[in-house]
Amino acid sequence: MFYGPTTLNSYPPPLSFSFAHITLIWSLTLTREIMAPTQNLFLVAIAFAVIFTASTVHGRHNGAEDIVHSSCEHASYPSLCVRTLSSYSGPTITNRRDLAQAAIKISLSHAQSAAKKLAVVRDSVGKKKQEKAALVDCVEMIGDSVDELSRTLGVLKHLRVSGGSAKEFRWQMSNAQTWASAALTDDDTCLDGFQGMDDGEIKTEVKQWMTKVARVTSNALYMVNQLDETRGKPHDVHL
Repeated sequence: MFYGPTTLNSYPPPLSFSFAHITLIWSLTLTREIMAPTQNLFLVAIAFAVIFTASTVHGRHNGAEDIVHSSCEHASYPSLCVRTLSSYSGPTITNRRDLAQAAIKISLSHAQSAAKKLAVVRDSVGKKKQEKAALVDCVEMIGDSVDELSRTLGVLKHLRVSGGSAKEFRWQMSNAQTWASAALTDDDTCLDGFQGMDDGEIKTEVKQWMTKVARVTSNALYMVNQLDETRGKPHDVHL
């Protein structure tokens, strides 16, 4: 379709640039050219930092896995030992003292959880005297276990691995081993209280809870004993 002749006024007006506009465009172009290498260097620096951080974290993670697997190999319950310590969310494990502390913390966490569950069951159980008595004793035993594991952890946190005398170290380790061993005994005593009882929901649950606590505590005691054998000195995680 023909709309008629095109006149000069139908074209858009020509662009008009002042000296100020031209100067501004030139300045922005120059700035971009100058900044580009700097930006590139900045991005490269960030990339190197990310790679270095990732490599460091990966190396520490592998190191922690190495010491966990090698130390758990001869524990009372190796698979449970590896599983619980590998999923430990606390500080990075770099030596055997860290490992012993982590194992005790895991045991303490399980004991505290079991104590809460046992207290609820004790308060809600029926009139079965034998079952009620066993639960009352078990709550007391697990309470003692929590206290003893807390004491063990306190000793390990203040353990003098360097600068102290061998006598002082032996005294500290003896305390840690005594408390951890007592906690394990209390766990077993709780389980013994349900021997001879008819199987039921309460007995099954208590046995399940306390067996887990006893096993992680047994592994923790093993780690404490291993620490004693190495005198608590930090070990290269790859050894």
